[in-house]
Amino acid sequence: MSDLVNIYCDESCHLENDHQKVMVLGAVWCPQDKVREIGQRLKDFKSRHALSSEFEIKWSKVGSKKTDFYKDIIDYFFDDDDLHFRALIIPDKDKLDHKTYRQSHDDWYYKMYFELLKVIIDPKKSYKIYLDIKDTRSAAKMAKLHEILSNAHYDFSMSIIKNVVCVRSEQVPLIQLADLLLGAVSYKARMPYQNSQFTNAGKQLLIKRIVERSGYSLTKTTLLREQKFNLFFWRPGNGGSG
Repeated sequence: MSDLVNIYCDESCHLENDHQKVMVLGAVWCPQDKVREIGQRLKDFKSRHALSSEFEIKWSKVGSKKTDFYKDIIDYFFDDDDLHFRALIIPDKDKLDHKTYRQSHDDWYYKMYFELLKVIIDPKKSYKIYLDIKDTRSAAKMAKLHEILSNAHYDFSMSIIKNVVCVRSEQVPLIQLADLLLGAVSYKARMPYQNSQFTNAGKQLLIKRIVERSGYSLTKTTLLREQKFNLFFWRPGNGGSG
């Protein structure tokens, strides 16, 4: 494997007062020298299913009409040894107690990103981290995250974490793949709060496929060393922050 690794991050319902219980952070990573090849493979799947090369892979677009396309994408992820995924799931933001832990929601947010990425980062390798632009504060968040990750790994010269960059998901296929996998994990985590009449048959089929291919229920934390499809269900008190 290349000593330079790209990590592509996405997030769902990360704001403090968005009236959503479940928050998920996710990351897809691969060797940098495989990025172009993977991007081409994703483009090939679009062509095979008569979709535009500009079509954006997104969980929100999953429906019965494109289920076969998205199933091919899921299978490709599991078949390619260069691709890996990890998600950190907060099942209930209502239980957060920032006051007790003397932190702001932003402080806690960066702690969660550290919890997500610390398992991925190997001090013997170098990393470039790409975040999907979500709001006008993305640039400030990017700089803060770079600082926190570098300091946590004693990487004061920033030779391990080479950079943290904000990108637009429509321009980066691997951010789109992160969105798809994160979306499935997030949807599964939200199912207890959803009215059954609003379930999406296409999304249910994809979740079933991921369960089959991963061997995991998507409802529990996996082993820490799981390299392909790693899940961590975080709860207040984990890592000393709530």
